[in-house]
Amino acid sequence: MSTLTTSTDPVQFVVHEGRLLNEGRHEEWLSLFAPEGCYWVPLAGDRQSDPHGHASLAYEDRILLATRIRRLQGPRAHSLAPGVRSVHVLQQPGLTGATEDGCLLVQTPFHYTEARGNRQFQLAGVWCHRLRPTAQGLRIVLKRVNLVNATAAHEAIQLFP
Repeated sequence: MSTLTTSTDPVQFVVHEGRLLNEGRHEEWLSLFAPEGCYWVPLAGDRQSDPHGHASLAYEDRILLATRIRRLQGPRAHSLAPGVRSVHVLQQPGLTGATEDGCLLVQTPFHYTEARGNRQFQLAGVWCHRLRPTAQGLRIVLKRVNLVNATAAHEAIQLFP
């Protein structure tokens, strides 16, 4: 099944994205990003204005995301033994505005659980999407993940909150 969604509905798009992540369909998830798309988890949560002047928990372009996805699938990913799974529980996404260049802004509160063996941890926060309409449907220009407790010490996050 092709997962490149042609949806122009930002709510449907974000729900579809969450489903791909929950099902571990990471390559299909990556296909939702625009060529210049980035995934950002700020260290200071919603108080951080840019990823370049401050440390971040993650700031990855498509190349880095693709590298991480290959690592997750590789046989030498020993830190993932006996396997890692995650689930995102999303509140209804909400369209919050649009940018001058036509991108849609969407915010989605979430709870995230990641499990590896008998260890499990949880995070909560808000997804902030900047989505560009294209002929192929919406694409992620920026996915910002504002964690409620971003500055706290965290276990190694293996997947994508």
